[in-house]
Amino acid sequence: MIRSLLFASAACALAFPAAAQTVAIVNARIEPVSSAAIPNGTLVIKDGKIAALGAKVTVPAGAKVIDAKGGVVTPGFIAPSSNLGAAEVNGVRETRDDGTGNALSAAFDISYGINPASTFIGLARDGGITSSAVTPVLTGTGGGAHEHADDGVVEEMTAGKSGDGDPPLFGGQAAFIRLKAGAPDIVEASKLAVTVSLGESGARAAGGSRGADLVLIRSALEDARAFAARRAAFEQGATRDFGLSRLDLQALIPVVQGKIPLLIRVSRAADIRQALRLAAEERVKIVLEGVEEGWIVAPEIAKAGVPVIVDPQDDLPGSFETLGSRLDNAARLNAAGVSVAINGSRDFNNLRQERLNAGLAVANGLPYAAALAGVTLIPAKIWGQDGKVGSLEVGKLADVVVWNGDPLETSSWPTTVLVGGVEQPKDGRHEQLKARYVASDQSGYPPAYR
Repeated sequence: MIRSLLFASAACALAFPAAAQTVAIVNARIEPVSSAAIPNGTLVIKDGKIAALGAKVTVPAGAKVIDAKGGVVTPGFIAPSSNLGAAEVNGVRETRDDGTGNALSAAFDISYGINPASTFIGLARDGGITSSAVTPVLTGTGGGAHEHADDGVVEEMTAGKSGDGDPPLFGGQAAFIRLKAGAPDIVEASKLAVTVSLGESGARAAGGSRGADLVLIRSALEDARAFAARRAAFEQGATRDFGLSRLDLQALIPVVQGKIPLLIRVSRAADIRQALRLAAEERVKIVLEGVEEGWIVAPEIAKAGVPVIVDPQDDLPGSFETLGSRLDNAARLNAAGVSVAINGSRDFNNLRQERLNAGLAVANGLPYAAALAGVTLIPAKIWGQDGKVGSLEVGKLADVVVWNGDPLETSSWPTTVLVGGVEQPKDGRHEQLKARYVASDQSGYPPAYR
């Protein structure tokens, strides 16, 4: 019995990292992001938060000391738009919870399907990513530049005099997660934005036309305003018919009230202009994702004060709407005054590309400081989390990464990752498989083959 209890205790210790303690990272080049770099400094973490940082900071008595050995310390990187935790295998529908079918639209809440034990969370963390925005995709439209086709259908829930004639145009509501190992719930915030697509994908959802897509989106926003103003009448069946369900209309109320943005996936310069016009005329906040031809209209995006999420690797004309793609897109957008967040691949197993994409953007003209902000502070600001994460500042959560070199170089890797001041295990799926099969007996075969 005692042995069983000891074994159970050991298993729990392995599953959950130790509680936050006082930690001092020394001999490091510290990149706070929100201020100038500290060439050789110390960062102190206490009770899960940053307590001090600087060139002359004293190490507290009893603190655990991590020697960076001249390496670089940064905030934990943030994936600005991914399906991490909401999908496991692209080709297996049962593992895909990043999109809904033809019933729900704006009301789909991706946070309910996030799996804190996803095998890809450790892999992302091993690449220096400590948090991510998890954003749903519009499904059932045959895919597109930023989306994955799917055929899942969710039972529709409507009330009052909701209509059923308008096609689902919205992907659903985004969430924000922090990648703390062993945590039963990693969702930091939910219902942060509603996603929608313009361009080819949006046209496909609307029946084949960009014009139809925009008319239906505007109609949905108008319906949401009317629904918000006459909710009691709606419940009594005393309103006109609406094109969306009660749940979808309800999810759009924070959008039309300016409390959360629309995350608009868009590529072509002409479609970007339509997105900016939509935001101005409907008085809604927006964030643009994709933006492959953004450099063409960069001054207009900057004037509107709209942040963008880009993948600097998108430089090939894979479709008619991305004919203007180029490697210096991020640099040109930044030079025009646009806030640029840098994405890796959206796919869960390729998030490690984010820092490499930031390095690629630097190689094509983006200033280093802007690239580092593009994977830390700017995504945090986009998702309203900059009061907690995204930069190294006293009082912020200690999501910190120690690198053995320049984090934007392909040859550098994290040596230590802390989330909330707790050192995280290096438990990516590849490491787990290595531990399982590397041991061998005298036969020379690993256990599974004896």
